[in-house]
Amino acid sequence: MAAVLLALCSAVAFGSLAVTLNFALRRCPDAELGAFATVLAALIPVGVVALARFDWSWRVWPYLLAGLLAPGASQIFYVVAIRDAGSSRTALVVGAAPLVSVTIALTAFGEPVRAPLIAGAVLIVLGGIALARERVRPEAFRAIGLAFALGSAAFFATRDNVVRRLATHEHVSPELAAAATIVAGGVLIALYLVARRGPSGPVRGLGPAFAAFAPSGIVWGLSYVFLFEAFARGRVSVVSPLVAVESLVGVVLAAVVLGRSELVGRDLWIGAALIVAGGALIGGFR
Repeated sequence: MAAVLLALCSAVAFGSLAVTLNFALRRCPDAELGAFATVLAALIPVGVVALARFDWSWRVWPYLLAGLLAPGASQIFYVVAIRDAGSSRTALVVGAAPLVSVTIALTAFGEPVRAPLIAGAVLIVLGGIALARERVRPEAFRAIGLAFALGSAAFFATRDNVVRRLATHEHVSPELAAAATIVAGGVLIALYLVARRGPSGPVRGLGPAFAAFAPSGIVWGLSYVFLFEAFARGRVSVVSPLVAVESLVGVVLAAVVLGRSELVGRDLWIGAALIVAGGALIGGFR
């Protein structure tokens, strides 16, 4: 029961991230610096939990490597996607990450093909078709945002495969694992800002950005804490399908909180239902 509740909490927290980022970008439109500020804020809940149950181990290195992919690279793409495509559509596209993950596993690592995986893939593809069929979108919508969202999903999926391959026998506490991924992600984003903006890139304008993006980071950090704790207490076949609900949570919250600015229509609801069902199938039977 604890794993179920933790997985649902993770789904709600991550689903709400898309909405909180929307508000943050209205106050500070610098998406790249916002991604860095979000990571810094995420370290608050993750760091508190990790320090409370400190259990250092050199076996944490796979999670440091995984953190470079997600939340490192993925977070930059995710925040930019929210800015360009909106909260609901970004949450929906990122929900396709299980399809990318299982595709990598099947083609690169030779994992066995199973009927539920194929069914889940078909459902996600149908959800993507429903999204593509949309005729009415917000005025500020930019299609490039969906490409950034797909890129974010690809980094998430690659991270999942890295953890599966490298961390299978490297047992570390979930608190340490979560902290390691966040720290590594923050380092990568800082280096990206230095390369793009010079040595002062990560700190120039950071104060206002942190004030705007801190709520998003705290919510996001909590989602990581809940996720790693859920996997530490329950089977993947139970936790993964529940976590897949995060995309539907994002669409629902965007429709309720952001209202007409998101223009959530029938095709988007259909796409959300199909993608969540497909992600749940892949997560439960992989």
